[in-house]
Amino acid sequence: MKILQVITDPDRRGAQVFASDLEGALAGRGHSVETVALAAGRGTDARVEAEILGDGVRGVSTLYALRDRMLRSEVTIAHGSSTGPACALAGGGRRRPFVYRQISDSRFWAPTRARRLRVRIALARARLIVALSEYNRSELVEWIGVPDGRVRVVPNGVPPEQFTVADAATRSAARSTLGLPDRPTIAFVGALVPEKGADRAIEHLASLPADVQLVIAGDGPERASLEAMSTTRAPGRVRFLGSVGDVVTVYHASDVLTFPTRGGDAMPAALIEAGLCGLPVVATPVGAIPEVIIDGKTGVITADAANAFPDALDRLLRDPARREQNGAAARTLALAKFGIGPVAAAYERVLREAIPPV
Repeated sequence: MKILQVITDPDRRGAQVFASDLEGALAGRGHSVETVALAAGRGTDARVEAEILGDGVRGVSTLYALRDRMLRSEVTIAHGSSTGPACALAGGGRRRPFVYRQISDSRFWAPTRARRLRVRIALARARLIVALSEYNRSELVEWIGVPDGRVRVVPNGVPPEQFTVADAATRSAARSTLGLPDRPTIAFVGALVPEKGADRAIEHLASLPADVQLVIAGDGPERASLEAMSTTRAPGRVRFLGSVGDVVTVYHASDVLTFPTRGGDAMPAALIEAGLCGLPVVATPVGAIPEVIIDGKTGVITADAANAFPDALDRLLRDPARREQNGAAARTLALAKFGIGPVAAAYERVLREAIPPV
C-alpha cells in the first residue's frame, strides 16, 4: 500500500512519535509510507521527521498541498484532532480515503452538545475511525454518536527494543547524565499543558520527604508558570528538561513515573514506555489508563484527592521490592499488548478495509 500519514506538526509529542514509529513498522512490512506535518509547530530541538506542508493547519496552501498528497496515496492516516478536519477539507471521499486516529478522551474535549455535533460532523468523512481502547470506542459511539460499525480498536504501540530495564548502576549513571543528585526520583513525562497535571506533580512532591526529587520531561505553554511554582513549593527539587529525544534516560534515572492527569488522555504512550523500562506508574483513573496500569499489579491507580496520590508515591518509593515486582509485571503487560509490531499489523488490516474496491 501507498500510505500517507498526517500529523499536526513535527514537535516530539505522543501522536507524532507514534506516527514516526508506525511509519517504520509499516515500511518494514513492505508498504510505502510518507509522513507530513500541517504546520511547523513550536520549533523545538526534539522533533520527528516530517515534511511541513504549510504555515498553518487550516491554511489554504496547506490544504492544497495535503489534497495533492492524498490523491497520490491509496489511503491516509490522520493522527489527532487537527488532522481530521484538515483531511476532510482536503478531500476525503472515494479517491482520497482516510482513517482518523482518535487520540483523546471524547467526553473531556467535547463536553457540550454543540461540541459533540461538531466532532461528529468532522468525523463523518473519515472512512474508518480508530479508537485506542474499548473505553474510547464506547465514548465515540455513546457520547459523540459515531456509528459503531465505523470504529475499530487498535491500541497505542511502542517499539519495545528501544526500552530496557535499568539496574542500580544504570540508574545512577542516568541521573549523572541528567545532572541529577543520586537520590529518590519521580519522573513526569508529558506536555506542559493544564490538563496533563504537571502542577499536581509539583504539589505532590512538596508533601514528600525532602530528599525526593522530580524530573519533568516535556515542554509547553505552562512551563514558565510551573518553573515559578516549583521555586515556591519545592525549591531545588524539580528539574525541567524540556522536550527530550532520549526519553529512556529519564525513565532509567527514575524510581516511579507520576501521571496525575486531569483528563483528555486516551492511552498515553509514556505509560507504555515506562512499563517497558520496568518502571511502576502512579496515575489517575482517566480514559483508558486503567487498561494500561493495572492497579496493585503494575502500579497504582488513585484519585487526586486529599493525600491519596502523594501517599501512593511515598509507599512505592519506600518499598524497592514492590517497585521491582510492579515494574516486572508492567513490562510483561507492555510487551504482550502494546508492541509496535502487532499494532502495525492491526493498522494494516484497517487500512486495507478503508481502501474502496476498484
